Amino acid sequence: MQLLAYIIIYPLLWLVSILPFKLLYALSDVLYVFIYKIFGYRKSTVKENLRLVFPEKSEKEYSEIMDKFYHHLCDMVVESIKSMSISEAELKKRYTFTNIELINDLEKRKRSIILMCGHYGSWEWIFILQTYIKYKGYAIYKRLRNKYFDRLAKRIRAKHNTYLITTKETFEVLNTCKKKGELTINGFVSDQSPKATKALHWNEFMGIKVPMYTGAETLAKKLDMAVVFFRVKRIKRGYYETTFETITEHPKDFKDYEITDLFFKLVERQILEAPQYYLWTHKRWKHRDKVPKEFQS
Repeated sequence: MQLLAYIIIYPLLWLVSILPFKLLYALSDVLYVFIYKIFGYRKSTVKENLRLVFPEKSEKEYSEIMDKFYHHLCDMVVESIKSMSISEAELKKRYTFTNIELINDLEKRKRSIILMCGHYGSWEWIFILQTYIKYKGYAIYKRLRNKYFDRLAKRIRAKHNTYLITTKETFEVLNTCKKKGELTINGFVSDQSPKATKALHWNEFMGIKVPMYTGAETLAKKLDMAVVFFRVKRIKRGYYETTFETITEHPKDFKDYEITDLFFKLVERQILEAPQYYLWTHKRWKHRDKVPKEFQS
């Protein structure tokens, strides 16, 4: 069944990917009508999240944010598909970096990097970064259930020297690279919601106490990697600008979870500036009523 699904769906995805951007975004507009207006995909989750983190806003303001968010979500879907065929030159024009010299400097000083971001703006096209640097790139991801689409996702990233690895593979792969003297830059989308029973750290995110993933910080300390945050700004439809910000070059100097807390503050700043570009369909605050006693205050 997995192969059959791939055989049927892949040609459709390829046809979408080769559409000119004008038609691609026309398709996104149609998708918006179906996803938001007709089917209301996770509409209740989005509104609940907005009410939780912005209790002071009016119903009109919630509706305005939701409308802009679903437009952006649909753009993200078609842009992700576009990754299958988009040229390097086109991608460089649409996904730019304001201070690539920060990464270049760390590379000159032979520092591997933990590159952190939240589900904000556009993180799909960050792999074009590899064309500006010599680092070997890894992105930590959750393996797709369909093995054929999983291979496709890996193949798309590998075009630009970026390789997808699962959470379980991460330490072994990166530790091996370190022993070989290979410089790596390693992408973590780190604002997911871990299982409440397995979380080592809880703190406030947008004013609500939640469990936090600490894997990126832990790896940075174990392997002595610089920690860099990347902030994405939407310039206009289909165009993004990324700015890097060093959290620390010396992770071992920080107390446990301080780096994680700093990361979440940076994500918060983005959300407050333009909330419509955060991934509100994610149930990020679902464990807010399960805070262990030792983290309650």
